[in-house]
Amino acid sequence: MAIHPWWKRNRKKVDKYMKNAKDLITSQDPNDIVSALSLLNSTLSISPNHELALELKARSLLYLRRFKDVAVLLHDYIPSLRTDNEDVSSVVVASSELSSLRLLLLSDSPSHDSSFKCFSYSYLKKKVMAGLSNNSEVQGQWRYLVLGQACYHLGLMDDAIILLQTGKRLATAELRRESICWSDDSFILFTSESQPQPITESEIVSQMLSQIKLFLRRRTAALAALDAGLYSESIRHFSKIIDSRRGAPQSFLVDCLIRRASAYKSAGRIADSIADCNLTLALDPSCLEALETRAELFRSIRCFPDSLHDLEHLKLLFNSILRDRSLTGPVWKRHNVRYREIPAKLCELTSNIKQMKERITNGENGNEDYYSLIGIECGCSRSELNRAYLLLNLRHKPERSMTSIDRFDIIDEEELASVKNRARMSTLLLYRLIQKGYYAVMRDIETVEADKAVAIDNRRIETPMDGNKAVAMAVVRKSNNNLNVVKGVFCRDMAAVGSLISRAGLGQPITV
Repeated sequence: MAIHPWWKRNRKKVDKYMKNAKDLITSQDPNDIVSALSLLNSTLSISPNHELALELKARSLLYLRRFKDVAVLLHDYIPSLRTDNEDVSSVVVASSELSSLRLLLLSDSPSHDSSFKCFSYSYLKKKVMAGLSNNSEVQGQWRYLVLGQACYHLGLMDDAIILLQTGKRLATAELRRESICWSDDSFILFTSESQPQPITESEIVSQMLSQIKLFLRRRTAALAALDAGLYSESIRHFSKIIDSRRGAPQSFLVDCLIRRASAYKSAGRIADSIADCNLTLALDPSCLEALETRAELFRSIRCFPDSLHDLEHLKLLFNSILRDRSLTGPVWKRHNVRYREIPAKLCELTSNIKQMKERITNGENGNEDYYSLIGIECGCSRSELNRAYLLLNLRHKPERSMTSIDRFDIIDEEELASVKNRARMSTLLLYRLIQKGYYAVMRDIETVEADKAVAIDNRRIETPMDGNKAVAMAVVRKSNNNLNVVKGVFCRDMAAVGSLISRAGLGQPITV
């Protein structure tokens, strides 16, 4: 096969770039790896399909925690994007008598052959979503391992588990093929090493797979409990994910927080639901569902200015989506709303904003429902109020939100400071609102107690006492007066004794 003259001229340059890049990557210094990335980009500009350059670039980006860049580089291998873009000419669902769902894929060829192939859905998902092809071993399993780790940190758990399992299976098969030609001495030398070895990529992948399976099991249980109306059970499962010692990825946490906020809202715990919406917006300021939920919560407790602020923010996001003609964020970001639904939602949102402004203009502001915010009933006792306030005060302290954010797996470490600032401000506003509600409810309770005391005194005055009660009251008053006299005489005598002791000098220290 003849070699193109252009490749002859540039081959030495590519080899030089690759050699220098390998030397820089070996040092494992972040600055050197950034320099190696520039060399790899130069190599790929000359030879875009250079397999080793692509692998080194992807692994360098993964080492630098630039997971979004890894996803952009290998977005063709993300399973969910592949299924969204699949051009299937016809999909036929089998009858309900079958136990498993089956898809019928018809051929795209214009031939008149009516034969077709039938796959089970699970098998089809493994084949299509994992992007497997006949020459996957030639392309290298590194794509699945590197992209799977990046998808995990991006919160794409379903994609990550498929990619990592596929990459691990391919790596195991390749190792098995290589071990066939090994001698017995190689195995003895491999097993006799006693010094600790650094953690391998296979061990990292295994740990990540176990963590993904745990998160997915808990999320599935939480969603099932939420659909069944078991809100406390759903909250418990979501809390295990959010409060886990090994922090979950940022995007996955956003989804879990908004689901737990919905469970809190259904259970009547308004303050907790608002707190989850605040934390969701601190992690993702453009989360449409969190803004909608928080605006509805503020409207339910008649905090109309706060609800109007969220609605106007939501309107700005809708207008920007219509202007850009696409949803915010990268292509792999999950949204709970479709683009074609935005115009109808925008019209409804404009109407809600107009009604909210009319309410504020008519003077309906300032009559907040603090009882629903704190989670108590109207006419509660002082002890019930103190108990509810103590629990909310401990749960929603600004310092506690900062400690929880430190456990999260934030994609961009430079963004951590801004996330903490947003969480601190929103938590502080909620904390002040709870305090304001506590004092307002306490004033209501004190007013009710004062009215009851006045009513009791009025009944005593209106109801005449019989002779025995009058004598008893007189005896009690006389005993109280005698007790006060005794206390006064005792204090006067003690003062006199103290003055005599000071005059005699008994209180002075003895000197020899």
